[in-house]
Amino acid sequence: MQFRQLEYFVAVAEERHFARAAARCFVSQPALSAGIAKLEAELGVALINRVHAYEGLTPEGERLVGWARRILAEHDALKAEVSAMQHGVGGTLRLGVGPTTAVTTVSITRAFCAQHPLVRVQVTEHLSASELHQRLRDFELDAGIAYLTPDDQGGLEVLPLYEERYVLAGAPALMPTDVAQCGWVDAARLPLVLLNERMRVRQVIDDAFGAHGVDVDPQVVAESVASLLAYIQDGQWATIAPHTILTQSPGTTGLRTLPLVDPEITVNVVLAINAAARQAAAVRAFATTAASLTLRERLRYVHPASP
Repeated sequence: MQFRQLEYFVAVAEERHFARAAARCFVSQPALSAGIAKLEAELGVALINRVHAYEGLTPEGERLVGWARRILAEHDALKAEVSAMQHGVGGTLRLGVGPTTAVTTVSITRAFCAQHPLVRVQVTEHLSASELHQRLRDFELDAGIAYLTPDDQGGLEVLPLYEERYVLAGAPALMPTDVAQCGWVDAARLPLVLLNERMRVRQVIDDAFGAHGVDVDPQVVAESVASLLAYIQDGQWATIAPHTILTQSPGTTGLRTLPLVDPEITVNVVLAINAAARQAAAVRAFATTAASLTLRERLRYVHPASP
């Protein structure tokens, strides 16, 4: 068995197309097909259903593709470790972030790249918690920063980074006056723009409204934090979001925020890594950098002064 054969197999599984997989691996399609055929012969099972084109993985292929990804990830980690001993930490760190953590991740990435200039960071954004978890488990990501419930953490190692406090935010003219905080029922009466239901942040918001028997119906549903901020800056809509996207994102000056109460909601944002990949040099270095920044204190929620 050769690593190259495993690379061909994983490429076909992910691209779902032989020609695209061959282009990704920089080989001809016949060479790729021959490599996979040799791998199947050595393992004694068919991995891919095919007649004239890709028709999906066999049951055996579905079970073994995870092993192939893990072997390739550990092979890459071994090479990176040797390179790190000789030249310093290098290679590519594949980082996944949730919709509300992309901005706060910048400070970690900045410090990490300053300490390890040979590393390149490839960021995948707008991942739901389930998507991030799955990509970490499948060795498609090296690390992720998001809000993960205990159910999302199987097979992962997590390092708590900071807390997100949910607040109501909007243009001053739209927000309730003469109050220092707001209840969820009162917030539901405002014209709202919220992130879509696929995101964990939205699920937290819906659960909080549901506890009061409120089925929230936002006037606008946004697909990204950038879009969300653009709508509330327009002045016609308010939003409910973690305080960090309002304090750390550019272009949010002039907005008024109110802490939401009954209930107050605070969630932990964590750095998550696949437990089997924790020894990779770049992953270890990134975790060390993240832990050193004391983000819990730097990003803590500061209650606004009473009116």
